[in-house]
Amino acid sequence: MRTEGMRRVIAALVAVAAVGGCTVQASEGDGKGPVRVELPKSSPSSSAGAKDDKPAAEPTKAPPKVLLSPGDTGRDVRELQARLRQVAWIFEGPTGTYDGTTEEAVKGFQGKRGLPKTGETDAVTWQRLLGMTHEPGKWELYLMGGQPADKPDARCLTGRVLCISKSSRTLRWMVDGRTVTTVPVRFGSEYTPTREGVFSVYWKSRHHVSTLYDSPMPYAMFFSGGQAVHYSSDFAARGYAGASHGCVNVRDEAVIAELFDEVRDGDKVVVHW
Repeated sequence: MRTEGMRRVIAALVAVAAVGGCTVQASEGDGKGPVRVELPKSSPSSSAGAKDDKPAAEPTKAPPKVLLSPGDTGRDVRELQARLRQVAWIFEGPTGTYDGTTEEAVKGFQGKRGLPKTGETDAVTWQRLLGMTHEPGKWELYLMGGQPADKPDARCLTGRVLCISKSSRTLRWMVDGRTVTTVPVRFGSEYTPTREGVFSVYWKSRHHVSTLYDSPMPYAMFFSGGQAVHYSSDFAARGYAGASHGCVNVRDEAVIAELFDEVRDGDKVVVHW
């Protein structure tokens, strides 16, 4: 016969089971053994544990790093533009300025390859472009000019001089050692080289047309036989992709027009490396 204390324990457990949804069973025998409490498999505590065991959601992947974007300037922008020229996504420049034309070219390149069309050059876009192009040379980077001029030759430091460097492909207009104007220039090919040395302007012809090649030579300033400094529309259009027949070509018409008015017959011309 159960004792009064045992009855109270069983009553308490039954009450707990009723609240928690448990099943209470007394052990077989004389009733003096332990009481077993069984929890159903679908108990709230079991469900909570199952939810906690679910794998956490993967973190959002960070976008690739942006290397160049509209408004940037410099040598790296020139390389971007030169490489985009190689795959026919840009035809101007390189200018060294990440302008609207460059942004649209980048968008086109990205869209063609299934990349987000941001117009910014990120690490993924850059790697794809590198894999499709070669390292541009100096005159690909400065195809349309913009290159820095080297130091003037010592023979250019006195008087009025057209100081022309074949190394940097630039012309300095100098007066008494001071540089007044600097402009990119183009020379003759290996078959029609521009002569080097010290000369002087012996004839100016504003609307000159070559009798040998039947081509316009506006603002021509002759310094050695048929060789002259003059404006070239071909240089303006093609840059260093072409060459002259020996003359010194200038692609900036406004600059050469001003220079033509300033230079006098007899002014010195130095062509050097």
